[in-house]
Amino acid sequence: MFGFGTMIEKLKKNPKSIVFTEGADPRILEAASRLLASNFLKPVLLGKADEIEKSAENAGYNIRGAEIIDPENYDRFDEMVDMFCEIRKSKGMTPEEAKKILSQGNYFGTMLVKMGVADCLLGGATYSTADTVRPALQIIKTKPGNSIVSSCFILVRPSATGENEVLAMADCAINLYPTEDELVEICGETVECARVFGVDPKVAFLSYSTLGSGKGDAVTKMQNATKKAKEKYPDLPIEGELQFDAAVSPRVARTKCPGSSAAAGHANTFIFPDINAGNIGYKIAQRMGNFEAYGPILLGLNAQINDLSRGCNALEVYSMSIITAALA
Repeated sequence: MFGFGTMIEKLKKNPKSIVFTEGADPRILEAASRLLASNFLKPVLLGKADEIEKSAENAGYNIRGAEIIDPENYDRFDEMVDMFCEIRKSKGMTPEEAKKILSQGNYFGTMLVKMGVADCLLGGATYSTADTVRPALQIIKTKPGNSIVSSCFILVRPSATGENEVLAMADCAINLYPTEDELVEICGETVECARVFGVDPKVAFLSYSTLGSGKGDAVTKMQNATKKAKEKYPDLPIEGELQFDAAVSPRVARTKCPGSSAAAGHANTFIFPDINAGNIGYKIAQRMGNFEAYGPILLGLNAQINDLSRGCNALEVYSMSIITAALA
């Protein structure tokens, strides 16, 4: 798999532990078995031990060495409740309410990361994205200087030269209609994530317009976001607003935006104007462009929490586990 050798070597030098909120799910168990066999990442499976062990045995997965934590019988649960009440005291959280909320795997698992029991978390095999992001926002919160949680997808496709073509696309999963300033923040976070995957970022702020060829509020938003991003990241190749063809085709870029920065015609990091464009765009690349899509990778949090698609398979769980831990 692309780029995973470097990440695995990094984890072998500094092993991490990762919480899986849906510990009895067969896809999680298959991925956990594979991770344990490689011995560079320790799975923490949430659920009842007998159910998880029986499910693993029936499916033929060896999960010996995984830590299994039952939220209903956790010896530090009272400590967890107290900490959660303190975190949510501005909302008037009571111990009784906290106990009810923390009985849910997504909240319980996120608190394990907050308490330092685990380094990171991967959920969403059965939870929605919102159910993974909400406890992360409430408990882990955004990094200093960040106002939002965003996400990106890393798309990978073998090229004719034998090397992988690697793209970053954001935000395709979290923010519905990001503002100009939020787009700048999404840009910065996506660039840092792209670099982890070996991408030398060249950023295009996408639109239906190229450098003023179209008009409208959506165009103005991308124009202003591009200007602010260039001011904030003066050493980064950034261009916008660009239509997709001007962003990726040198020939089209020479026609539509001659004299533009190195990003025009050569972009590999794409900032979409809203979630509609982003989600549609990455799925077209995945399904019709034969790209492997890794993500959504959540960005901007104080700890690495990531989300799975409910349609994921065991290989995707395994891949996202490595990505999550490598970013932790």
